[in-house]
This record gives sequence, C-alpha cells and structure tokens, in this order.
Amino acid sequence: MSRYAGKPFLRLLECYVLAAIGELSDEQQATLRAMEPKLHEVYGTSGSWQAVIEAQMDFPATVADKIKEIWRTNAEKFASAGIPINAEDFAQHFVDTNFP
Repeated sequence: MSRYAGKPFLRLLECYVLAAIGELSDEQQATLRAMEPKLHEVYGTSGSWQAVIEAQMDFPATVADKIKEIWRTNAEKFASAGIPINAEDFAQHFVDTNFP
C-alpha cells in the first residue's frame, strides 16, 4: 500500500518541508503551482500552495525558518559522522514525527 493512499495532504506537507529546506525540485514546484486553483477550491482559501498548507495547519509565520534550522542542524550532525542526509527521508521523518 502506498504511503499516500487516502492521505493526499501528507505529500503536500512533505513538499512544504522540502520547499522550506530548499530541496523541492523545479518540477515539483511547478506541479504544485499548477495545483493551486484546485487547492483553493478544496480548502476554501487562496494564495500560494504553501499559504494553503500554512492555513490548514495553522502554522505560525516562522515555521519554515524553524524547519530549515532543524534541517541545517541535522545535516551538520550527519556530515560530521560521514553520513549523507537525504532530503526526502528527512521530510518524511519530519512530517511523521511532528504531524502524526
């Protein structure tokens, strides 16, 4: 069973994390921008896809900066141990840990 079966918002949260840490691909960014009208319709809000996520999750204005700082700290820890950190894995773990 797919991680996202019946949970489309889960991937949106992961993309939000990836965008916050500067690891969302241009292709993913374009896909999400193209989805904005549908997101506005579904969630009854306006703005960028990130703004839709922020409104649905009631995120404070500083959440993206906090995510970026956690990424930076973890990336440094992993690098000092000689282990590469994978952005997708980080995003999944971050979402699973903070938004169960």
